[in-house]
Amino acid sequence: MENIIKIYKKNKEIINYIIFGGFTTLVNFIVYFSFTNLLNIHYLIANIIAWIAAVLFAYVTNRLYVFEKVNIGFKFVFREMCLFFMSRLISGVAETAILFCMIDLFNFGENISKVVVAFVVVILNYIFSKVLVFKKY
Repeated sequence: MENIIKIYKKNKEIINYIIFGGFTTLVNFIVYFSFTNLLNIHYLIANIIAWIAAVLFAYVTNRLYVFEKVNIGFKFVFREMCLFFMSRLISGVAETAILFCMIDLFNFGENISKVVVAFVVVILNYIFSKVLVFKKY
């Protein structure tokens, strides 16, 4: 048990990022499928709403539990939130472009493409968050 705790403490940021990334994906799916299946909202509108919900959830959990930021000044948090949303928007555009290329240009299957792209986006989001949004000052 001590070894597990030692490994966790050494890799806490990455482990928490993976855990909360899974929760973020869950938030996205729950919102998306609730809007499309229960409320009969068009899938594109549901996807936008789900993306917003997931990004908000990701911002809060990344800030508090992954990168453990404690500065709560409005100006600082607003700047950080803007950077977070812009970086997620960039990775969202990258995700769409890579999916298009893999599926329509290179004829890879949709499922394998989505899985591959998800890994790329998770890594890209982590880099953006670590280097740009939640960097240590």
